[in-house]
Amino acid sequence: MDSTTTKDIPDIEITADEMEDIDVFAGLDLSTSSDIEVPPKLIDQVIGQEHAAEVMRKAATQRRHVMMIGTPGTGKSMLAKAMAELLPKEEMQDILVYPNPEDSNNPIIRTVPAGRGKQIVNAHKMEARKKLQMRNTLIMLLIIGIVGYALITYQWLMGIIAAAFIFMALRYSTPREETMVPKLLLNHESDSIAPFIDGTGSHAGALLGDVRHDPFQSGGLETPSHDRVESGAIHRAHGGVLFIDEINTLTPHSQQNLLTALQEGAFPITGQSERSSGAMVRTEPVPCRFVMVAAGNLDAVQGMHPALRSRIRGYGYEIYMKETMEDTAENRRKFIRFIAQEVKNDGKIPHFDRSAIVEVLREARRRSNRKGHLTLKLRDMGGLIRVAGDLARQESAELTTARHVLAAKSSARSIEDQISDEYIRRSRDYDITIVEGAQVGRVNGLAVMGSDSGSVLPIMAEVTPSQGANGSVIATGLLKEIAQESIKNVSALIKKFTGRDIRNMDIHIQFIGTYQGVEGDSASVSVATAVISAIENIPVRQDVAMTGSLSVRGDVLPIGGVTYKIEAAAKAGIKKVIIPQSNLEDVLIEDSYRQMVEIVPVAHIEEVLQNALVPENREGFLAKLRKMAAVHSAPGLFDQNVGHSPV
Repeated sequence: MDSTTTKDIPDIEITADEMEDIDVFAGLDLSTSSDIEVPPKLIDQVIGQEHAAEVMRKAATQRRHVMMIGTPGTGKSMLAKAMAELLPKEEMQDILVYPNPEDSNNPIIRTVPAGRGKQIVNAHKMEARKKLQMRNTLIMLLIIGIVGYALITYQWLMGIIAAAFIFMALRYSTPREETMVPKLLLNHESDSIAPFIDGTGSHAGALLGDVRHDPFQSGGLETPSHDRVESGAIHRAHGGVLFIDEINTLTPHSQQNLLTALQEGAFPITGQSERSSGAMVRTEPVPCRFVMVAAGNLDAVQGMHPALRSRIRGYGYEIYMKETMEDTAENRRKFIRFIAQEVKNDGKIPHFDRSAIVEVLREARRRSNRKGHLTLKLRDMGGLIRVAGDLARQESAELTTARHVLAAKSSARSIEDQISDEYIRRSRDYDITIVEGAQVGRVNGLAVMGSDSGSVLPIMAEVTPSQGANGSVIATGLLKEIAQESIKNVSALIKKFTGRDIRNMDIHIQFIGTYQGVEGDSASVSVATAVISAIENIPVRQDVAMTGSLSVRGDVLPIGGVTYKIEAAAKAGIKKVIIPQSNLEDVLIEDSYRQMVEIVPVAHIEEVLQNALVPENREGFLAKLRKMAAVHSAPGLFDQNVGHSPV
């Protein structure tokens, strides 16, 4: 964690527009987040996922299954808990396991109304105690009689031996009363509400139920089979909601059994380990009528059992969780309410004043990574709110202010952001990242690390005579599928710009320092620039970095993470960043970087080359660009002074 404190952070000025963002809160003269009423029901506390909330209401009423797919932290678990509150009230049941006198490995299952299970078990225990006391009394009387007879006849040794033999015979030959006492497998209070069970990451035994291993399996010391039966998450969710996040991480066997439980509404409990004595035990089907709420990221769809997903689709709903919501007055009000909810739910941090609320809204806009939107990755935003509140409490402040929020942003950075800073420092020390001068075939690209940090990605290109019948493009640096495909598209642009036949040359492209791999096509612009520089032997400015996807016609297309990429370039000491024109309104960099870097929006590869390359014959170079872009550009596009947007 960074050592930044609130003393290092300057006071924040709140503009009139930003103050209006707060004052529009239903006409309320809001001074702190404590003025906001938090709804009592979870479903009403959901922010920005109105469609999902409406679907959950319908699904709860009709007891339908639901699958939610989306980015972590967008509210999937909260919606699942809300569904448990919305389920129509029904009579809950207790589940009992009885010994089976005909087959001890097939315990009997019985259901009774909620609250009755404990009474039944207690009644059986009392009866067992009475029988045990009576038997013990009879044994004691018999032993006393034998010992007394031995004393009278002076055969003490034989009397003691006879008493011990009879005691052992009666103790182990008679069935133990406690073996007949049923086990309470599932217990509810008579007025209990529908249960919510989180089965995320459960192994097979925890999810489907299990039978405990018995180390004493003979000699009269074994534990009765029914007493070793343990309920699984599917059984504890009977009458309620079973929530499983990252559904695709379950084994195919567990998913198949889960499907069976959904279809039948009952599932027998057996030992999940083949080497355990419990594998011989299999109960009668145990009721497990639950509403299943499955969740996961986009890859969860590919990893799910097809029949399980078909069951959910056929008897329920599928929901895609939104990552952002529009930055409107109404949605700002919802986000301010989210701040109040987090403070209330935490219970240990002070409420936020107006300046702190404004700063959280600023960060929500920034993290949305999309113009005119607020982020819905609320778990991350909740973490920021709690850290800011902790800093305020550390100072014994009555309210959390913008100073605390800014300090929290500096101190509670993600691992990726900290790694990015460390990598930038080391790359400068060892000249991996160069930010001065000009070099042929070398470009400072930009990449995203994690979800909230960027990094500088040096890319180098070299052209050599072809070693075979045809030339080839060779890219190294742990490139993943989409990145490899984007490299292929560059060859069309190389032919168009240079007019050369690349069949006579091998083009080598190296991504430096890509130890975590490269995915996506946002480096297309950088690759094209590096290759053209190498072919034409024109140096590239090293104080310029760039990002952007590239079509086969040379159009610069929008990419993600533009804000974090620009900030990474600024940290590295780069003076100018080239970005797609369509991403310009997405740029929401921190105030501290605004004077450090110049933003140049471009729409076509020719504009990139004009800003990045340093040719000896600039007039001839510009003429070539004009000819290349004749059908793409408007008059005056390639004047000497290229338009740019300082941010």
